[in-house]
Formats: sequence, structure tokens, C-alpha cells
Amino acid sequence: MSGFAVSRLLFPLKSPFATNHALPMELSPLTALSPLDGRYAGRLAGLRDLFSEYGLIRHRLEVEVAWFKALAACEEFDRLPALTRDDQAFLDGLVAEFSIDSARRIKEIEATTNHDVKAVEYFLKETMAERPGLADNRELVHFALTSEDVNNLAYARMLNKGIVEELDPLLSAMDRKLEGLAVETAGLSMLSRTHGQTASPTTLGKELANTVFRLRRQRREIARLEYPGKLNGAVGNFNAHFAACPDLDWPGLARETVEGLGLVWNPYTTQIEPHDGIAELCHALIRVNTILLDFARDAWGYVSLGYFRQKTVEGEVGSSTMPHKVNPIDFENGEGNLGLANALLDHLAIKLPISRWQRDLTDSTVQRSLGTALGYSALAWTSILKGLDRIAPDEQRIAQDLDQAWEVLGEAIQTVMRLYDVPEPYEKLKALTRGQRMDEQTIRAFVATLDIPEEARERLSRLTPASYTGNAEAMARAIRQHV
Repeated sequence: MSGFAVSRLLFPLKSPFATNHALPMELSPLTALSPLDGRYAGRLAGLRDLFSEYGLIRHRLEVEVAWFKALAACEEFDRLPALTRDDQAFLDGLVAEFSIDSARRIKEIEATTNHDVKAVEYFLKETMAERPGLADNRELVHFALTSEDVNNLAYARMLNKGIVEELDPLLSAMDRKLEGLAVETAGLSMLSRTHGQTASPTTLGKELANTVFRLRRQRREIARLEYPGKLNGAVGNFNAHFAACPDLDWPGLARETVEGLGLVWNPYTTQIEPHDGIAELCHALIRVNTILLDFARDAWGYVSLGYFRQKTVEGEVGSSTMPHKVNPIDFENGEGNLGLANALLDHLAIKLPISRWQRDLTDSTVQRSLGTALGYSALAWTSILKGLDRIAPDEQRIAQDLDQAWEVLGEAIQTVMRLYDVPEPYEKLKALTRGQRMDEQTIRAFVATLDIPEEARERLSRLTPASYTGNAEAMARAIRQHV
């Protein structure tokens, strides 16, 4: 048989299992393109409610209603009368009770307009037509606004809620879990492994406390971040506003509306709010993710060394062929998804603050992935939390490694020798210990030969790898004070 014929047998031109992609598939976790809406959908319901197309539309409607209400409440803008209590309640209800059916109607309108923000405007006008008190003033919906006035405020609201309602609670849970483990293992002596080699001992609790301290610093930075917003027209100068009503304090009204949405007023913009605040948030999340990436790799390593035992789960399989395995999959999943999150966050932070002249639309499509970036972060954090719930320190294994590494006391011995002017202390300990496995007898014998005060020699002779931890235990316990 020719090579071509063999190739056709092994690799047919059309697979018998090929799918007819012309047939529509119902969207479900099994058919979703993104794993965030597929395999991991159950973990991210809160973020999906905020950052999905449905969530974006709902927040756009919230902004449109807020501006219409602000105009109605402005006495100087006499073209629009004050809203009755019933009309105000009706408008508030449109936002509070916004449904999937409402979102579908807006998408139907968008199919004609081919403009997503205009579709929200038309939907609002359509619903107002049912109420006599609002019907005559429908043309004041979206008055003097550009689409970006609506979009920047919608995204700012989404990000603020996403951090406060979804991500920070996960960091808080991470903090509680790591702090509890740090205090619990504050006195559990453990070898350090600088450059992967045995090094001066620490305690497991102190190493966990390091991560807690780093994360708390970044949480404080995130809590201080502002969510800027603008509401100043097509190029940021209130051109249309002043053309219509030159004597009205448009900047003051816009600022009041933005701040009423819980955001920070940005007075200097082009058509777009420049997204510096989003970039700052993305960079802050990158730092959090980098800290947790560092931790996930260390935790994986400690599992590999046997310092952490993993709890087994009935019915769970670690390997399709090796039945003994219990893999540190949660830390691995965390590490992988942190990489995806940071790749997206980095692009968002670098790209979004850049726009040609007064406006280009490159930010429009990119901002739609903000929820994805936060989603991969949240997914990674939940994986690491799950991993922490499934590990426990193996004190016997940790102690065994310590007892086989007496050479780490070389640092302490040569430092005391320096204190008492013993010639070439570093060199003598280097000759004794470098690259060598030391035992207790070898170290004790060397200490006994030292020409140093008896008290110092006695102190060194009592030292063990497990007791040579400096103030590690005290620092681990004190992490509760460093909030």
C-alpha cells in the first residue's frame, strides 16, 4: 500500500466524528467557549451577574436613569419638571427589577440600531411611553450625552461592585485561613531552602505570615483606589450642554450625578474617561496574584517534600493510571489561572489608558474582558483556598529533615566566632560544612574546640537546627497585630 493510501486511512479527509457546525447548539456549561462559563461556571455566579452582557446593560440603564433623574431634580433645567413620587419609583424599579426579559428586549432593539447604548436609550423611552407623566419628556433621556458618558460610569460601577462584593471577600477568607495556619504553626521549626538548598531554619508559621503581611499591604492599596467617572459630553467640554442651556452649572450637575453613583468625578477627559483608575486596579490585582502565585508554588513544593500531607477525598482519583497519587491540583489550578488573569490584567492596564486623539474604539472591545480577568483571579483564589483546606503539616517529616541538616548551624557558630575574634571563622566553617552533610556529633565536637568564653560555647552546644529559628515564632504569632 502506498504512503498516501496509508495516510488517507489514518487521517481521513473528513472525520466520521466531525460535527455539523451549522447546527445551533444551546449555550450551557458544556457548550460554553470560555471555561469561566463552562467548567467553572458554578464558582463565578456573582461576577457573571455583574460583568456579563446582561450586567453591562443593567448598569447602562442605571446611568441613564440617574442622569434623567438629575435633570428632573435640577431647578435651573426647567424644561423637565420634577418627577412625581410614582414616576421616580417607576424609574427606580426599572433598575432594581431589571430582568433577563428586559435585557433581551434591549438586544432586539440593538439588532436594528447596531448600537448597544442607543438600544438602552430606546428601551427606556419605550417603557416611559406607558406612563403619561414621563411620555412627553422621553426626548430628554440621554440628553447631551455621548455613549462613553454611559459606558465609563457603568464599567466603574461594575468594577467597584466586583471588588467589594466578590473579590475582597475572597481575599478576606484567604487572610483568615492563612493567619490561622500561621499562628497554629508559629512554633513548628522547618528548614529554609534558599536556592533550593538547606538553609537557616525558620518556622512554617513565619513563612505563612510573610504571605499574609504581603497580601494585607495590597488589600489596603486596593481599598484606597478610586473609581473615576465622567459625564461631560462628546469631547469632555460640555459642548452640547452649554449650547442648549448656557447658564446652567453643567459641571456641578455632572459631578453630583457621578458622585451620587459612588464614583469619583474626573473633570479632565476627552470623549473617554482615560481609564487610569482601571489601570491602577489592574496593576494592584497583578500584585495580589503575583504574591499568591509565589505562595502556590511554595505550597506545591512543600507538598512535594512531604512537609504538607494532603487529605484524601472518598471516590476522588489522582491519576488515571497510578492509583496511589494525591495530586496538589488545587495549587496547580491556582497557579495556571493566576497566569491567565495576569496576562489579561497586564494588557488591560497597558492598553486602556491609550486612545488616539479624543477617541478611538479600541477600548470598547477590550473592556468587555474586565470581568474575564477578574473571573480568572477569583477562580484561582478559590482553588488556592480549596488547596489550603486539604493540607496539614507533617510534623514528623519536617523534623526529620531538620535533624539531618546540622550543617545549617555553621552560620550561628561562625557569627559567634567573629564576636570573639577567632581567626578566619567563616573560612573554618566553610571548610567544615560546605557541601557536606553534618551530624550532631561533628558539630558538637567542633564547638568544643573553640577558644571562646565558656558561656558562649555552652550556648552553642545547646543549639539544634530546630531551636535555631531566631524570632520566627514570635513574628508568626504577631501577624494578628499587623492588620
